[in-house]
Amino acid sequence: MRRPSRGPVRLTLGEIRVRALVTDRRRGQLLVGPAVIPCALGSGGMVCDKREGDGGSPRGRFRLRGGAYRPDHLGIRPRTALSLRATRPDDGWCDDHRDRRYNRPIRLPAPGVSAESMWRGDGLYDVVIDLDYNRGPIRKGRGSAIFLHIARDGYRPTEGCVALARADLLRLLRRLGPRTHLRIG
Repeated sequence: MRRPSRGPVRLTLGEIRVRALVTDRRRGQLLVGPAVIPCALGSGGMVCDKREGDGGSPRGRFRLRGGAYRPDHLGIRPRTALSLRATRPDDGWCDDHRDRRYNRPIRLPAPGVSAESMWRGDGLYDVVIDLDYNRGPIRKGRGSAIFLHIARDGYRPTEGCVALARADLLRLLRRLGPRTHLRIG
């Protein structure tokens, strides 16, 4: 006996692409099939030779490793085929190239180590997807914490990430899965 359908099955996307605007290299467009979604890029635009702190969004093709969401801001887990976990107040990401945990999640506080908090008050990391940049093998100083996340008002530049409006990212998540890749450039 067949089970009743729970609505249309949406296939996950194989690849989505980011291109920079000709008029402003710090802003771009995410191309999802025929849809064009505005996005923010790093303050340094797209770069081929990413370095820690350069503000560049690395050119390349990256798989989506999964991510996290902030349950107290979203209420429920976003719908997606990606692996997502709830962020906790002590979640951080090591951006200290001298530390053995460089470009990896860590617990905060981490005395003597430079790290960013994943539990942000500004909402940028209410949903965050790890773009698998510099993750295997990890090369010290080649850039860390490159994510797909929520954009600032006016799509102000990121530190190297790709950022979308909250509603656009939540809608897009429904189409993303472990086989989806993001091509920057």
